[in-house]
Amino acid sequence: MERRHASADAHPSGGGRPPAWPPAGGARSDGQAEAAAPRAAPLRVDVERLEGPGATLPLRATAGAAGYDICAAETVTLAPGAFSKVRTGLKLAIPPGFEAQVRPRSGLAARHGVTVLNAPGTIDSDYRGEVCVVLINHGREPFVIEPGMRIAQLVFAPVTAVTFRDVPTLDPTARGAGGFGSTGR
Repeated sequence: MERRHASADAHPSGGGRPPAWPPAGGARSDGQAEAAAPRAAPLRVDVERLEGPGATLPLRATAGAAGYDICAAETVTLAPGAFSKVRTGLKLAIPPGFEAQVRPRSGLAARHGVTVLNAPGTIDSDYRGEVCVVLINHGREPFVIEPGMRIAQLVFAPVTAVTFRDVPTLDPTARGAGGFGSTGR
């Protein structure tokens, strides 16, 4: 069972199409270099690029970005209301104790109504298949996804190991069983 997911931004010229990534020449369009946040050591994730066009390594768009943009490796047309699993052409080896969350890109959703259907999607550390992104078009027009288009972002997070304990009753709290809007009065 695959659970891999995505989204994209419109072209800055207002042409309505997200640009291929990275920009022509491999340089960022804003002239800034990508810089890592101050940390002990970056998490190393090995990436296998599958054969074919469009397999682009994940890339942070800005030094402060939490997510790494991933791109489509194929052309897919999403009709209004339709969804599709979009290939990225990448396989990841996420270190044990971590996961990658596949999240939408806000510009793609805001401009075109296209988003990740099962956001956030989860890529487990023991998964070694191709990363795919399930996109849905909530817009009113067909949307064409092209190779190299940024369709989603990966956010890496530690995984917490949990031990479940079967108990006869739970400790009471002030909130109790109130849910679904019970705190927003």
